[in-house]
Amino acid sequence: MYTFFAQYISANQVLMLGMIVTFILTFLLLKHPFRFLPSDQGRAFAVNGELSRGKLRGVGLTFVICFLVGSFVFLPVDREFVIYAILLFAMMMSGYLDDASDKPWSDYKKGLIDLIISAVAVGTFINFNSTSIMIGPWGMELPAAVYFVLGIILVWVSVNVTNCTDGVDGLCASVSSVTLFAFAVLFSEVLGKYGMANFLFIAVLFAYLYFNTSPSTMLMGDAGSRALGFYIAIISMKSGHPFIFLLLAGVMIIDGGLGLVKIFLKRFLKISILKKTRTPIHDHVRKNIGWSDTQVVVRFVIMQALLAVIAFCIVG
Repeated sequence: MYTFFAQYISANQVLMLGMIVTFILTFLLLKHPFRFLPSDQGRAFAVNGELSRGKLRGVGLTFVICFLVGSFVFLPVDREFVIYAILLFAMMMSGYLDDASDKPWSDYKKGLIDLIISAVAVGTFINFNSTSIMIGPWGMELPAAVYFVLGIILVWVSVNVTNCTDGVDGLCASVSSVTLFAFAVLFSEVLGKYGMANFLFIAVLFAYLYFNTSPSTMLMGDAGSRALGFYIAIISMKSGHPFIFLLLAGVMIIDGGLGLVKIFLKRFLKISILKKTRTPIHDHVRKNIGWSDTQVVVRFVIMQALLAVIAFCIVG
């Protein structure tokens, strides 16, 4: 379809058309949601977790499908992109099945799924791309085996910190939109169609935010957050600057990552840290400091925007 549109309008116009159509499609499907989507049961240990009880959950399934439809209609996809699209759908489905399950999946079950999908994704990347990376202005060639291991770690971290950030109305989608926009602008030439895809993902996230701003009526669930984290990891690798993920997803790393480190040390090494700090950090600032949900979202977005500016200074 992209070839057809490109005969009559420029590539940028095709992208803008794609954003509008993808946004409208997502908006309509969220306004009239699929009947099989589950309802949230509330989270006993989260701040204001009971307020989520009864809300539609797992609508990430809807906006991920809309993103994929938009991508195949309005982007010049190739075989590599198709493989990532299949893996994105698989990651989304693993999250959705967890959302819809009466009993939450164990961390080990989800971890195994993450490992398999991550391994296939990184293997695909190595097959189609160089393992050269840039760290600021310096470049280096990594052995394929080293890149494979580091890539799996990147995907796992991105999936899980994004998932942990999804705990305040509008937070995950807003911060992720800043991350995707920063990647698309900073690495527009390198990313090519993947940078264009970022704008389509932002379009579906904007449609979702219409319903997810506080007080929300629906939640993306693991179906959305895990797929979103996976996609950001792929974009990080395609940019050629995978370590810039530490800045361009810095807020999510701090917000969700500290809790993952805290749990890992406690569970496997019997070491307790941050005893007076709630994790994710968005719970700490709401419960212990008194920020409102709106303050959390706006201030975290500002922080992520500033980190993106720092990344621009380093890379640009």
